[in-house]
Amino acid sequence: MKDANRMRRTKKSLEAGLGGLLAAGLTLALAVGVVPDSALADTTAAGGQAATTVLATLPVKGRAPKTGYKRTQFGRAWADVDRNGCDTRNDILGRDLKDKNFKAGTNDCKVMSGTLDDPYTGQTIHFKQGKRTSDKVQIDHVVALSNAWQTGAQKLSAKQREQMANDPYNLLAVDGPANQQKSDGDAATWLPKNKSYRCSYVSRQIGVKHKYDLWVTKAEKATMQRVLASCPTQTVPVDNGPFTNKDSGSSSQGNSGGSSSVQSVPAPAASVDPAQTPAPAPAAPAPVPATPAPVAPQGGGDVYYQNCAAVRAAGKAPIYAGQPGYRAALDRDHDGVGCE
Repeated sequence: MKDANRMRRTKKSLEAGLGGLLAAGLTLALAVGVVPDSALADTTAAGGQAATTVLATLPVKGRAPKTGYKRTQFGRAWADVDRNGCDTRNDILGRDLKDKNFKAGTNDCKVMSGTLDDPYTGQTIHFKQGKRTSDKVQIDHVVALSNAWQTGAQKLSAKQREQMANDPYNLLAVDGPANQQKSDGDAATWLPKNKSYRCSYVSRQIGVKHKYDLWVTKAEKATMQRVLASCPTQTVPVDNGPFTNKDSGSSSQGNSGGSSSVQSVPAPAASVDPAQTPAPAPAAPAPVPATPAPVAPQGGGDVYYQNCAAVRAAGKAPIYAGQPGYRAALDRDHDGVGCE
């Protein structure tokens, strides 16, 4: 009987101690400003609501400094984060283009040609993979990553930022020159030339910012309100979920720009009091190779990237034929898109 009572008291002490450790971990996460994955999971229900209603819930703040921003803060470009066997760029091309032709042996992944009804210009673009043609259609982050960094994404975890960069809800296949013109502008500095698409455009930005717990600037909100005044019944697009595995058939997405919802990241294991556990001898740190930086070629000329690591470090991946720094050695499949 005494042994049984002792075991029950020990179990309760352990449970209380573990609960305290988990609570302390959550408090620390909130103190350093990291947004828990569970908090983001609650923000995906905006789809179908009036865009003006959701916009009213977004915090209004000034834009934070761009200090520390690099494309690599949002992970590798066009990573297969949904693990459907196809990179994000080709996922979006496959979703948004019609009359598509795929490269043989890629399980309907790599899009070689197709037709895009471009939402930004209202024009029809005939897409064909190639050194001089691939950049006619580019994949746009509706909420630009640089803008996201300055409006709250600094508080997201690395995994959450990678998900945002590859989230189909935040991605559209669009006219290449229009995408270049937009750059990292927000609604206050750039809107699509196609005025009939502006309501859909700002409502998607609102949905993305709501989903990832980002804020808007005063000027950005004023522009969104002005656009939505012409379409008061406009709703936020519905987040349709992740792409399906290519092995099970074609993508489940239509041209609505569905997305992978923010996935839950396992909570870190509870820390153990170092006074109770002897620390192992520190291992010698492994040498960290320096990331090659872009250098100018001998004799002057355009920007030169030694390899794809340098392209990614500069935030320029993927790099298209005709853009500064593009060269055939960076484009292994010679389709006009390097460092995919």
